[in-house]
Amino acid sequence: MHLTARLIGATALTLTAGAASAQDEDLLVFDYPGFEDPAFHQPYVKQYGESPEFAYFGDEEEAFQKLRSGFRADVSHVCAGSVTKWSESGILEPWDTSRIDAFADLNADLTGQDVTEGSEDVYFIPTDFGSTAVAYNTEEVPEEDVSSLDVFLNPDYSQRVTLPDNVDDAYALAYLATGTTDWTDVTDEEFEAASDWLRQVHGNLRTYWTDPAELAQLLATGEVLVGWAWNETLPTMSEQGFPIGFQREAEEGSSLWLCGYVNLAEGEGSEEKAYDFINAMLSPSVTEPLLEAGYGHSNAASMQGVGEEALTASGLGPISAPVLAQLPMPNEQRERQSAEFEKIKAGF
Repeated sequence: MHLTARLIGATALTLTAGAASAQDEDLLVFDYPGFEDPAFHQPYVKQYGESPEFAYFGDEEEAFQKLRSGFRADVSHVCAGSVTKWSESGILEPWDTSRIDAFADLNADLTGQDVTEGSEDVYFIPTDFGSTAVAYNTEEVPEEDVSSLDVFLNPDYSQRVTLPDNVDDAYALAYLATGTTDWTDVTDEEFEAASDWLRQVHGNLRTYWTDPAELAQLLATGEVLVGWAWNETLPTMSEQGFPIGFQREAEEGSSLWLCGYVNLAEGEGSEEKAYDFINAMLSPSVTEPLLEAGYGHSNAASMQGVGEEALTASGLGPISAPVLAQLPMPNEQRERQSAEFEKIKAGF
C-alpha cells in the first residue's frame, strides 16, 4: 500500500507494465506498481529463471471492481482493511497453510484473529507492513506541538497540515485521536466521534496527499509543516537532508498498516506457482530488500535479526505508545467509513 513507486505517473507505469509483460505467463500477480521488484520474490526467480507476470492497479477499490468485472489474475496484493469485503464477495479461495513454509513464523501481532486464527479458512497471508504517524518539519514545528494528534486541529498550523487521501489511514488517525485503539469492533459512538474529528480537521487542511512523492514535495517546499505519513517518508526525506521528524509516540498513539496476498478463486494460472510466489515473499532473503524499500516483513523469525537502530531509522522501531493495527474489519463498517470520508472531503 505504501511505496512511492506504487503510484507513479501513467507514462512510467506503462513502461513498467511493458517490461513485466514478458515474464512467466503461468502466474499473474495483480499488484501495486513497485512490487514487481525481483528482490521481493528472489527465490521464485531462482527457481523458475524469471519473475511472474504482473498487472497493476492504483488502489484496492479499482482492483476489486476490475476483478468483479471479469478480469482474471491468480493472486493479488491487498491490505488488511479490504480482506473481509473481498472474501465475502466470493472472489477469493482460502490458502492451504500447510503449503506455506513460513506460516508458523508470521508475526502474531500482525496477523490478528480475523486473519489467520479462529477459522479453518485463511484468505489473507500478510507479507509487508509499516507505520503511519506524524511527519513534521523539525525546524518549524516544536516537538511539544506534535506530542498530541490534536496538532491537526491546531489553528497555528491552519492550511499547513495534510492527511492522506486514504480512508483506512484517515480513520486510523481519527480513531486514535478520539481514544479508540481497536477498530475491529467500533461502536456507533466511536465512529461518530472519529467522523466529527475528521470534519474539524478538514477545515484546517491544506490538501489531502495522494502519494508519498506528493507529500515529500509539500513538506520540502514548506507548503505544509505537518502530515499524517507513512514511515517511508522518514528515511526518504532524511536522505535528502530535510529536517524531518516522525512522531510515533504522540499521547494518543500511532498506527500500523498491514498488507499481503490473497488467492483469487478464478485464477487461470498455476496453483503450484502461486504457493511458490507466496513462499518467496515470506523468505528470509526478502527481509532486507523490503526494509530498504521502507517495509517491515511479516516473517517475525527473519525480522529478529534486524537491529533496533535500523528499524528506528525506517520508522519501525519499538515505541511506548498506543498502536492501532489496521486489521480486517467488518465490511459494513468499512463501507460506512468510505461513504462518510467522501462526504467529509466534499465539505459535508
